[in-house]
Amino acid sequence: MQIFLLIVAGIVGGIIGGMGMGGGTLLIPILTIFLDIPQKNAQSINLVAFIPMAIIVTIINIKRKGIDYKSVFLVATPALITSVISALLVKKISSKALSIGFAIFLIILGVTMMIDTLRKCIYAYMNKCRDEYIISD
Repeated sequence: MQIFLLIVAGIVGGIIGGMGMGGGTLLIPILTIFLDIPQKNAQSINLVAFIPMAIIVTIINIKRKGIDYKSVFLVATPALITSVISALLVKKISSKALSIGFAIFLIILGVTMMIDTLRKCIYAYMNKCRDEYIISD
């Protein structure tokens, strides 16, 4: 049963990841809360699951000519450096501290997305109201 639930969690994470929202946003809580997998293991699983998704997205973007190769170097270099540093640091952090940090991250992400959505809704509403009251000749 555990294997089936892990497969379902992977499918859900993959679908959500394919829609543009990070699959780990749901995959890590599913693994830790519902499947009782330790936080460090869940984050490791998420990182491994990210590899095929990243490869597929990269191939799609290469075919669509949607990659600015000059920017790749500017983004990939600091990302690679901070990834290695983070991987070394995570060994020294307890699972509880990692869970709390991830929870804070999810809260900040949720609040940011909510504010952005509200801003877009208000902007669209204001434009609709303005357009209704413009008198055309």
